[in-house]
This record gives sequence, structure tokens and C-alpha cells, in this order.
Amino acid sequence: MPADARQIADDLRARINDGEFGPGARLPGEPALVREYGVAKMTASGALKLLIAEGAAVSRPGSGTYVREFRPILRDATKRLSRDQWAAGKSIWSADVGERPMTVADVEVSEEDAPRWVARVLGLDEGARVIVRSRLFLVDGEPVQMAVSYLPADLTRDSRIAEPDTGPGGTYKRLAELGAEPVHFSEDLRARMPNSNEVARLAILPGTPLIEICRTAYTSDGRAVEVNQMFLDAGAYALRYSFGS
Repeated sequence: MPADARQIADDLRARINDGEFGPGARLPGEPALVREYGVAKMTASGALKLLIAEGAAVSRPGSGTYVREFRPILRDATKRLSRDQWAAGKSIWSADVGERPMTVADVEVSEEDAPRWVARVLGLDEGARVIVRSRLFLVDGEPVQMAVSYLPADLTRDSRIAEPDTGPGGTYKRLAELGAEPVHFSEDLRARMPNSNEVARLAILPGTPLIEICRTAYTSDGRAVEVNQMFLDAGAYALRYSFGS
């Protein structure tokens, strides 16, 4: 019985993982898959599209389908949020990417009325103002994450947090200098399909899953001082969480 598109995609993925097709290698085209698996051209095309949608392969029009060369980012939530990281003036991103080139693009900073849900999380009165920081992160030249942070304006408007460049150690070191050092974090995570804006900004296909993480930072007295919404290309990440028993 001929294989279906999912079975062919699973087989090709296994061959990628086994090293038969290394990073940047050209995958068999539709005619080759038709011959190898005894399927229709539409089925072969569907298998390649599945690999592209999940981030394992990329399409180069007029050339073929290739194994994605981008190495997934290991996002270690425990390590990246450690005080030893940002207090030393390091970007929390350095815990994720090491020496790989990382660029922050499209940085926008504004002061706005807090959205209702943000005001609720930050414990602010209705109509309170927040500093909003929006940015796009690129690793190895590829967009991998969008992020929007909200911080109480009465705490941060006169600091570098209200500027595009927050300086060494980033937002968390600046909060510590303001007497609002974050000592506890919570993250809510869900996977979903991207909307049209996310597809365009992250340069992903509409069927590529998106990881949405909402992090809240708290001071030692339980005050919430930042809400950060992050939108990650699922094909670019592996997530790690470490726990004590």
C-alpha cells in the first residue's frame, strides 16, 4: 500500500536525523519521491510541504527543497533568568545563543495606557500608564522571536528602560538599580498557529506552529514589575526547564 504524505515526511525526517541528509543538503524532489515511494505527485509534494512547515526544510524556488541549516536554539529558562546572568551585565540571550550572532531589530519604545489584562497582572489601576518595549530578535540572521514587554511607567519612565538600548544587563539590571529587583518569574506557555502579522515578521509559513510565552517578573515582596509576551518560531527552538524535587 503506498505511503501517505505524513509517512513519507516521517521517513525523510528520520533520514535527516540519521545524517543521510545533512544541513544544507538537497532532499529528493517530487519525481524522485514518486518513484521511491510509489505515490502520486500531490502526495510527494505534500510530504515536502510538511517538512517545510515544521521547520526541518526550506524551499528554494527553482532549485528544490533543502535541509534547514539553522541550528535550533536551546532556550534554558532557568539559566537565562539567573541573577548571575543579568547582574553581571550579560544579556539573558547569551545563555541561549553563546557566540552565535544575535541582533535586536525593530526596537520600539512608547508610553501607553496599560491594556486591561496587563494592568490586572501588574496590579495597576485602570488607566495607569506603562512603558511598552517591542522588538524582533534575529539569530544567525534569521528572525526567531518577537517580544513585547510592559512595565509600570511610574517606576521606569525616567530610566534607560524607556530608551531603545537598556544597557548592560538589560531591563532586569535596570529594575534592580531602581530598587525593584526581580527575584521570581512565572511563565505561561502555549502553542498555536500564527496570525498574518506573526507570519510576516518571523518569515514563517502560515502552517508553522508558534510558541507563545508570557512571563511575569516579581520583586521579593511579590510586586509584578514586568509582563513580557514572547512569540517564538517553534521550528527554531528547543525549550528546557529545570526543576528541583
